[in-house]
Amino acid sequence: MNKKEILELKRRFKKDECTFTKMCGCYVDAQKNIVLKLKETFLNLQDEEFFKYLEIAKKTLSGTIGNNLLELEFPLTEEADNNKQLSLLGLKKSALKDDGLLDSFYNLIIDSYDYAGNFLILIFHDAYDVMTKTTDNAKLDESEEIYEYILCAICPVSLSKAALGYLEDENRIGARNRDWIVGPPDIGFVFPAFTDRGSDIHSIMYYTKNAKDTHPELMEEALGCSSKQSATQEKEKFNTIIRKAIGSDDKKSELLFMDIQETLSNVIDDNSTINGDDAEPVILTKDNIQDILVESGLSEEITEKIQKSYEEEFSDAPPVVENLIDKKALKVNEQRKKERRLEEKVQMLEERLDQTNKETIKDSEEAALETDTTASLEQENNIELEIETPCETDIDTNTDIDTNTDIDTKASSNYDIVLQVKPEKVPEIKSQIIDGKKCIVIPIEDNEQANVNGVDTSL
Repeated sequence: MNKKEILELKRRFKKDECTFTKMCGCYVDAQKNIVLKLKETFLNLQDEEFFKYLEIAKKTLSGTIGNNLLELEFPLTEEADNNKQLSLLGLKKSALKDDGLLDSFYNLIIDSYDYAGNFLILIFHDAYDVMTKTTDNAKLDESEEIYEYILCAICPVSLSKAALGYLEDENRIGARNRDWIVGPPDIGFVFPAFTDRGSDIHSIMYYTKNAKDTHPELMEEALGCSSKQSATQEKEKFNTIIRKAIGSDDKKSELLFMDIQETLSNVIDDNSTINGDDAEPVILTKDNIQDILVESGLSEEITEKIQKSYEEEFSDAPPVVENLIDKKALKVNEQRKKERRLEEKVQMLEERLDQTNKETIKDSEEAALETDTTASLEQENNIELEIETPCETDIDTNTDIDTNTDIDTKASSNYDIVLQVKPEKVPEIKSQIIDGKKCIVIPIEDNEQANVNGVDTSL
């Protein structure tokens, strides 16, 4: 049965579409004694009871296929013996009207079911007129076949919690009476399976609420089928094999375990990419597990250990790869990879920053060296400038060279350079760095003459 076929049955579990003909059952105490039996025409139940029982039936077809819903098959020997399979066929054909068959079935469940506590066994009978569907899933008027089946649910019955409550008869608050409450089913099944929208008497769709505790004793002893592990059980056993083979180094084993999980996930992705979303699931056999382990980076010694343990555990029924995926581990691994990429980026940025700092320091040192060199040159060629501007009354155009020489000699004793200019030229004089040297710049017009150290100079 696939998800689509299960939903087709569940959608009929409504007030206006339900066709359950009869419901039978028995209530069993903790000592495995039958306390009461019940037999009801289902459609005649009061609404409150009708919907409660209907909810139990729905629960028996809920959960994940391969984990909560397991398709069991009768072994060839069981079919040949015509034992438990024929008993179930008899219940179905009798439409739950044969009390002898019902009692035998109840006793078979009670003797096989490993449960400490009270429980309720319920059996529903239904006949579903399967309508023919076109390729676009449109229903046609004519029916394809009548799918007749029984649905069984085994529900725990527990005592309600002790609590205070309002006692209306006594008009006071007191201890409330504790009741035995029927809970959702722990175990259930549908026989025959609804495969390809028809009856499959060779299979049973088995329901377990707790995927870690599937009650294989019921599968084998009560139903006569080969027991089957849930996806949760397969995953736990596979993880145990891996961790036991890897060793006690927690950090190393965790990394290797995550690598294996990632490789398994890649196998599923590759299968979907190549064969599409409707691809057949990949079975992890003893032959292809070696490739997965080698691809995950495991040593030859560890690979051999895992192969040996895997073959011992799953030789009869190799699991589907998807059942072995630990989604939590994949999320942790993805987060670890993100953190590792972030650390690599931070390290790369730190290296770039360190290189930039080194280049900045180098540039600063070169700039400081250049500044020191320039300062030294300026110090060596220190020029102190004094400009003397005689008054117009003191200027004598006929002053002889000897007078000028005396002035120059006197000035040179205190300064390296002595300038004598007309007052109107003073504002035009400025200092300027030319070719790395400090210079005195005096603009000269075309009609102006210059005298340097008493010598007329044409500039």
